[in-house]
Amino acid sequence: MNQIEKKIFCIATLIGLSAVVLGAFAVHGLQYNLNEASIKSFLTGVRYQFYHAFFLFIVGLIPSIKQYQKKIILWLVSTGVVLFSMSIYLLSINKLTPYDLTFLGPITPIGGIVLISAWITFLYYIMKSKI
Repeated sequence: MNQIEKKIFCIATLIGLSAVVLGAFAVHGLQYNLNEASIKSFLTGVRYQFYHAFFLFIVGLIPSIKQYQKKIILWLVSTGVVLFSMSIYLLSINKLTPYDLTFLGPITPIGGIVLISAWITFLYYIMKSKI
């Protein structure tokens, strides 16, 4: 295993681990403080965070993708998860904070676009590879 693959697996594990923790927190810690729509929204962030943890594991396992290409995908996924899922988490718990976090609303689709670009980049590198 090379350095970038090790980094990918570590970050994928941290993304997956935090998704488990946040999912449990949503179901057990927030259930009495948030309405059903807010819990559902929070869990959407968790679900997409999980998808992208698994996506990174797949990227790390494919030998035909070059190291610099894996690094680009890692950066896109990491950035996208933070922007997408984190903004959903904060928007979902908005009523529990003394601050109005609704200004984060436009961040969510930006994160989604970054995640989509990670998938498109992955597709491009797969199509370009000589296997």
